[in-house]
Amino acid sequence: MELTPHLNAFLWTSPQANNCNTYLLRSAGKSILIDPGHAALFEHVERGLAALALTINDIDLVICTHAHPDHIEAVRRFAGTQAQFTLHEDEWQLIQNMAPYLKQAMGLDPDQFSPDFFLTEGELHVGDITLEVYHTPGHSPGAVTLRWPENRALFTGDLIFKGGLGRTDLPGGNGAQLKASIRRMGELDADWLLSGHGDVIKGADAVRENFRQVEAAWFGYV
Repeated sequence: MELTPHLNAFLWTSPQANNCNTYLLRSAGKSILIDPGHAALFEHVERGLAALALTINDIDLVICTHAHPDHIEAVRRFAGTQAQFTLHEDEWQLIQNMAPYLKQAMGLDPDQFSPDFFLTEGELHVGDITLEVYHTPGHSPGAVTLRWPENRALFTGDLIFKGGLGRTDLPGGNGAQLKASIRRMGELDADWLLSGHGDVIKGADAVRENFRQVEAAWFGYV
């Protein structure tokens, strides 16, 4: 789905399997992929790239908003390509802490998700793409939200969705942090709210209203 000439969304809509939405940012020959999802379900991203005459070999940077398997597992598909991989340092620590579970229960080798560098608060530059990086813990300790000012797009991962918010009952979840992070992101201007699951929200008024409704409906239960 083309949202703007430089921004595409590969939305996961199947009710049969859990997977995340993936986003492609492109400008001046550079490409960024946000949240590649599960490795076994990555074909839908590859189809989306193919429709744009691209492959994984055209991706310069893979960003994960957090380290849950439904967002990060397909990072291993980029081994041997030019793509670098990044996430927040606190998420890398979470991966290390969960290493025995990942190996025994899911057969995942944490070393496959070793980042090339860590995300930190501030600006991230890839070619002429400039992203604002915000540390937004709550759903997980090192979760980040990304804002692309040029396209007025806010990539929230599993912080906030259309009509909902991220769960806090997984390792490292924290309800107080989640609410603080949502309130902080609600102060930013955005025409697009692009979450890790569910529908895209378009329009500044609709984005602001979603933040208001989520706080009113859900904060009392977190």
